Amino acid sequence: MSKKIEAAKLIADKLRGKSYLTYVEIANITSYHPKYILRLKKEILNNEIKLKHGNKNKEPVNKISDKEKKYIIDLYRRSNVSIRKFCHFYNRRSYSCIYNILKEAGLVTKK
Repeated sequence: MSKKIEAAKLIADKLRGKSYLTYVEIANITSYHPKYILRLKKEILNNEIKLKHGNKNKEPVNKISDKEKKYIIDLYRRSNVSIRKFCHFYNRRSYSCIYNILKEAGLVTKK
């Protein structure tokens, strides 16, 4: 059971009168800050609590497409410069992004 679900259960039990734990004790049990426990309490009272993150299982907005990956790999294969110079030339993605694409394609070897 996740910490947030456990905290919500303990808070709901306290609100129903089934538990005599204080909010500080609930915070210590779940290792959340007491202010966060009070915020969870407010969400439970207003029926606004969400136990699952809203962006879960969604594609990142800035994810690189397969078409661009293929373009970067083909462009790097035709060039004969270092990765750093290639990144400076390409200038649309970061060095680490391009490095990881080339490493995944097997074009980068550690020395």
